[in-house]
Amino acid sequence: MKNLLISFVIFGLLGACRSGTSEHTNGNLHKDDDVEHARHEDHDGDDEHSEEVRLLRHVVLFKFKEGTSSEDIAKVEEAFSALPAKIPEIYDYEWGINNSPEGLDKGFTHCFFLSFLSEEDRAVYLPHPDHQEFGKILGPHLEDVTVVDYWSF
Repeated sequence: MKNLLISFVIFGLLGACRSGTSEHTNGNLHKDDDVEHARHEDHDGDDEHSEEVRLLRHVVLFKFKEGTSSEDIAKVEEAFSALPAKIPEIYDYEWGINNSPEGLDKGFTHCFFLSFLSEEDRAVYLPHPDHQEFGKILGPHLEDVTVVDYWSF
């Protein structure tokens, strides 16, 4: 119950910073001390934000090869969406399909948004066998990928 309450508080704080938030935290709520570490760790020397929950965001954009079937794209979506249940270091996860009217997407259609409590958690995720297996599903269909990581404020 305490972990559930902490989750609601964290998502309430994060809700002010982003829209379309997933309520999914992968079923692997981290220990209170992990959240406290993320709350108090100063990642860039800026003490002004040191009391806020800081999450390491991992933003992944996919551009699929021309002619990739909707069935193959669905397999990629399902495989990526299965990772949070397999890799407990993923603190939060959401994804969506581009709907920007600006026309600046350069062909990138899919955005996957992961959050980690620490760089160590991300370091576990990147070479994780399940992440590598996902790459084998994605690879034949991928035209291009862009990845941006940052610490939230």
